[in-house]
This record gives sequence, structure tokens and C-alpha cells, in this order.
Amino acid sequence: MRLSDEERAIQAGELGEPRRFALEQQMAVGRFFGARDFIPIAQAHLMADGEAVGEAGLRLLENLADHPKEERQVRVPTVTDPRGVDRRLCARLRQPGYADEREQRIVRALEAFGCLMTNTCINYQTVMAPVMGEHVAYGDTGSVNYANSVCGARSNFEGGVAALWAALTGRTPRYGMHLEAERKARSIFALTFQPRELTEWGAVGGVVGRQLRSYWDIPIITGIDAVPGSDALKHLAAALGSYGATPLFHLAGVTPEAPDLQAVAADGARGPIPLERADVEAFHSGFARHGESLDLVVFAAPQLSLLELQALAGLLDGRRVADGVSLLAATTEENAAAARRMGLAEKIETAGGQILEGVCFYNMYAREMGEANGWRRLVTNSAKLANIISGYGYDPALASMELCVDAAVRGVLRG
Repeated sequence: MRLSDEERAIQAGELGEPRRFALEQQMAVGRFFGARDFIPIAQAHLMADGEAVGEAGLRLLENLADHPKEERQVRVPTVTDPRGVDRRLCARLRQPGYADEREQRIVRALEAFGCLMTNTCINYQTVMAPVMGEHVAYGDTGSVNYANSVCGARSNFEGGVAALWAALTGRTPRYGMHLEAERKARSIFALTFQPRELTEWGAVGGVVGRQLRSYWDIPIITGIDAVPGSDALKHLAAALGSYGATPLFHLAGVTPEAPDLQAVAADGARGPIPLERADVEAFHSGFARHGESLDLVVFAAPQLSLLELQALAGLLDGRRVADGVSLLAATTEENAAAARRMGLAEKIETAGGQILEGVCFYNMYAREMGEANGWRRLVTNSAKLANIISGYGYDPALASMELCVDAAVRGVLRG
């Protein structure tokens, strides 16, 4: 890779060991993907929950954080993905005994680097959305997809602590979504119906994602008759990243790089592939658990916006979650505070629900919690969570928010 004078100084250790180590890790990634040089970034979004980091990763973070401040401070604004522990609820949720201590060690290390502990996967809704053409280093699948697609920013999946290396050096290898040629659509999907509910948008993401052939197989979806809202696009982005591993999608006439199909379609793009309501119904049927009792209803992955909390509070108002059923809703600490100020949290909690702050369910040691609480049958309106959570020992069902609340109150999921 071609290095600038500053990058050669970093490589030589002149700007400190943490930056030298970070650049070496980035160079290995860059060489693997054929990057010719680095590109400066404007901000970073870091995944570093206790499950993802583990003990070995934590020791590395602590060793690097032990260097002098001027050598370890991040060079661009850096925010964090959800944590694995809401300290108010660790004991009540029966998380493993080591979880809180590990999380707090991670927090101390990241704060030493100068990271802002925002603890959210919806940083684009609550902290600072990237802008068109801005190069960033994001880690979470949904946030990368939203930044690239909806905001028109540029990021690859900077998973694990890769975003921290970018934050320490202020740059990232120039490959993938940082190159205009790689942002072209290679698969065309044509909607023949209009998704309305958030779960339908997530299901569309799942249907499309399952048909993509690689990270580089960028899709464009045509046939949309109205601009979806931020929460709909959020569910679509999260599901596409989860089922298809794609970091970018285009919606013809909606997303900023795709005023029309011709603007972004690559030569030889396959399709159009029809996307019909029957496809979404078949996707849902793969998670059908109608008539079965349930243990848990979860709204998470991605975290809930304030508008989603308002909708949930309205559906729960005057109702009560059934005995033996737990209802959990994950959101940011800022959204939770606003929900309390506006009386939304009171409605959710009076009904027997629990608001999780600064966390997301699947990275909260979900397997251990499930075993400790006897949770197995889970209902959610998140296509992403339905995809992930079966790997933690759960039997998930996918339904709209309205049907999820109805299931929580009845103790049974209706068809």
C-alpha cells in the first residue's frame, strides 16, 4: 500500500504504539482487499460489547489504553454500539456474574481512548448522522447499511474493534464502498406491492438478502410508490445486512445515489427479479408459531426510536402483559430519558414491559439469559433479531408490533 509521510511516521511508531499497532492491522486488511492507499475518515462507530470483545480482546484494549494520553486518543469523533449490560437490570435479567465487570472494564478502556459511550446502533437517528459523500468507519451491520444507503456516506463493515483502529489513525483502507465503482447495483429487484409496516420492510430486506451472492452484490429495489420513513428504512437496512451481508442498497427514486435505475445499475446487472407479497408471506411463514404459547417478546435489533416507543406505549396502554411472559424493549439511554419525560415509559412499564437502556438483546449474553430464565419461545417484530437469535437457543416468531403486543397480553401468538 502507498503510505503518506504521516502514515509512514505512524508505522514507525513516532505517534505512539497504539497508532502503530492500529495501522499495522489496517494494512493487513488493505492488502487482503487490494487497497492501494488509505482514505481519511470523519467519524467512527465502534462495536465493543463484552461478548464480541471477549477476554483476549479486552486485555489488548487495556494494554493499548495504558499508553500516554497523547498516543491513545482517537483522532475523529468516535461513538459506540450497544453495550451488553444495562446495569440497572443485570441481576433481574439473570445475566452471568462476570458480565457487568467485563463491560465496565471495556467502558474504562474505551473512555481512555476518548470514545463517547453512546451505546447505540441507531447513531444515525440519535447522535450525528453522516452526510452524503462522507467517509466513515462504522461497525454494526444496520448502521453501515443505513449510512451508505440512506445517508450516502461511505463505509465498509468495520467489525469488532476495526473501527477503533480507524479512529486511532483517522483513516481506513480505500476499498469496497469507498470506491464509486463498487457502489453500483448488480442485482435489480422489482416490488409488485407496497410494504407498510416496519416488519414488512424487514421481511423485504430478508427476502432480498437471501438472494444476494456476495458482499459486492449491491441491490437496487424499484417500484416504491412513496418514500419510507426513517424507521422503515432502519428495519430494511438491518435485515439486508443480517441476511445478505451487503453494506449498501439503493431504492430507485428514494435513496440519494439512485434518482432512477439507470443512475446506479452496473453493466450486466441481473434482473429485474420480482418481489411479490407472496415472497414476504413465505418469509414470515418460516417463523410461524401461531397458536403456541410464548416466553418472551423482544423489540430490539435495531434499538427503538422515540416514535417506536410511542407506538409501543399506545398499544400497551390500559393492557397487561400475561403472567409468565416477559416483554423487553431496547432503546438508547437518551430515548429512554425522553420516553420517561413524556410519560411513554410509564405506560410500557405499568403494563408489565421493561425498557432496556443502551443495550441490544442479542449481545446481552442472550444464551445465558435464556437458560437462566427458561426463555425459549421468542416473538419479535425485527427480521434481523429473528435471524440471529435462533443461534442462541431460541425458537423465534416474527410478527408486527401490534401482533407482538397482542401475543404478550394473551400469552399466545395469533395468526
